[in-house]
Amino acid sequence: MENKERMGIIIRRMMQSNVFSRFSFAFFILFSFFCSAKVHAQYNIDRLITSGRVAVSYEDYILGIQYFNKVIAMKPSLYEAWHYRAEAKFRLDDYRGAEADVSEAINLNPYITALYDLRGISRIRMGKYEEAIADYDKALSLDPTIQNFWYNRAACRVEIKDYERAHLELDTIISKWKKNAAPYLLKSEVYLQQKDTVKGMEWLAKSLEVDPYNAEAWRFRGGICLSKKEWKDADEYLSKAIHLMPKKATNYINRAVARLHLNNLRGAMSDYNLALDIDPNNFLAHYNRGLLRQQVGDDNNAIEDFNYVLALEPNNMMALFNRATLLDRTGDLRAAIADYTKVIDVFPNFWTGLHYRAECYRRLGMTAKAEMDEFRILKAQNDKHLGKQPRWSRKKLEAMRKKSEIDPNKYDQIVVEDEQTDEHEYKSDYRGKVQNHRVESRYQPYISLSLFDYSNAMTNYHPFVAEVDVLNKQTDGVRLTVSTVSTHLTNDEIKKQFDITDALTARLENAPHPSPSAYFARSVAYCIGQNYGDALKDVDAYLAENPNSALGWWHRAVCNARQADYETGGVEPMTAQLRLKSVNADFEKAESLDKDNAYILYCHGTFLAHRQDYDKAIQYFTRAIALDDRLAEAYFNRGMVYYYKGDRIKGNADLSKAGELGLYSAYSIIKSNSKK
Repeated sequence: MENKERMGIIIRRMMQSNVFSRFSFAFFILFSFFCSAKVHAQYNIDRLITSGRVAVSYEDYILGIQYFNKVIAMKPSLYEAWHYRAEAKFRLDDYRGAEADVSEAINLNPYITALYDLRGISRIRMGKYEEAIADYDKALSLDPTIQNFWYNRAACRVEIKDYERAHLELDTIISKWKKNAAPYLLKSEVYLQQKDTVKGMEWLAKSLEVDPYNAEAWRFRGGICLSKKEWKDADEYLSKAIHLMPKKATNYINRAVARLHLNNLRGAMSDYNLALDIDPNNFLAHYNRGLLRQQVGDDNNAIEDFNYVLALEPNNMMALFNRATLLDRTGDLRAAIADYTKVIDVFPNFWTGLHYRAECYRRLGMTAKAEMDEFRILKAQNDKHLGKQPRWSRKKLEAMRKKSEIDPNKYDQIVVEDEQTDEHEYKSDYRGKVQNHRVESRYQPYISLSLFDYSNAMTNYHPFVAEVDVLNKQTDGVRLTVSTVSTHLTNDEIKKQFDITDALTARLENAPHPSPSAYFARSVAYCIGQNYGDALKDVDAYLAENPNSALGWWHRAVCNARQADYETGGVEPMTAQLRLKSVNADFEKAESLDKDNAYILYCHGTFLAHRQDYDKAIQYFTRAIALDDRLAEAYFNRGMVYYYKGDRIKGNADLSKAGELGLYSAYSIIKSNSKK
């Protein structure tokens, strides 16, 4: 109101002046309108960027890209939009797209070091090491105090085998940052690549002196022992690496090789299982576990492993032959013959394959074909006798072949990588997924108002709140539902959310008396799009007209809670404390207005669980379950809380119930925790 009154005073004074003509007045009005529109447009752009960044922080990269697309379409000269879209593409492993976007951002503003870091790490992922070096050269010219830039440039020089300059740069890093173990380890690697084992081991020891809890150093040391066939030491050092870095599949695969040579078959099998829990698509783990299962007589499960390998590499002859022998042993003779035939077509002089296929033909009564195979063997090897596949001897256990080595006579040998390459841990804010930078939360999401139907495997369960049906009669075609608040929308859902938001905005702007229910529906759309600022404004407009709406307070609490979850660790303690009080107050208000609503209690419990207030969270989940004993999410989250409190018995019971009710991911958590 103050701005309007001030403007009115200015206009009246100007109209009273003789200098101010009607033309000037019209020009002034148009200029004021233009300035107002420009401010409003700037506000919209800022809001779109904020919503996009929130979406990316919740790993909904596609939605984030949609927001940044809108900003770029409206204001292509804004480097931030190109920067943030590049980051979203990087998280989706679209390194080429990220490189293109961040290059555009650099053209618009060449003085931001973070841009060169993002382009550098994108180029590293594509193997463009020399171009990445150029990026880090520029970044260091802008800010030579950032250690990560120095390290990444040195690591790139190692990749292109520029060892002398790598040594010089690593010496500089070590002189500046003596307490960082990474450059010591990289220097050790450089010496080993230069075949200077003595200095390599010396620098590796220095790395462990600086940081005895450096998992990469122990992994590296274990790899050296593997290459020297020092199996016991390799097992010990890789075990230390796994203890410090338990989520790296290659550590388990390498330790399994050491354990096989120590005749620890049970330990090797456990390592392959753990590696596949972490990386279900790992070729080596499936192949070697299949061989190990074959050895211990677990034929059907071994077949499943080789099926998986062949799904990844349909023409892998070694896997085909191993699966053929397993199908042969389990009685599926025709399938075994088909696999044997594919191998023999590629290796016509593979006598073991011919012998096994001939036996299958005989067991099926196909004597003529069996005799043809046997004649081929006799013609080439007169008196050679081939028996059944022998059990693994000590010598066989120690036999290994390279992954790229295709020799059918080595079909039953453990496979290792062609070279024990070392994956450099490049230092960057962009090096991993967003979930690696935030505290992992495995709770089920909040349940609140949505534009999309609820779904889990229990299709006969449909959340119902009577007030939603009443509200839907007032929203003019926008159908609201009760569902989980998704942070990973499909392309169709993103389009629907944008279309509904635009339609409701047009309706509210054109209506002489905007409907509060339209504000509420748009608030739901904004919340789904993770635009929590506008969502809270709209629900406040609705609550101003409907202060006793439990639905309104519940939705407001969830918007506030998600905003608080996003802000965790990024705001001042006082602001975070105020947000905490606000969310709790909103939930309590909603609970007082609808005491029988299990979903409100569930959401309040979930919010408290995120804040590690476990005892109160359990109370809310328990009350929610008492009102609705089919609410799978409440069992799931209460089970997780019990886990975090150290009560695995109650945790397993709740997660088992959640799985029974359709949240099958609960079973994998039970499995992983039982292994721990």
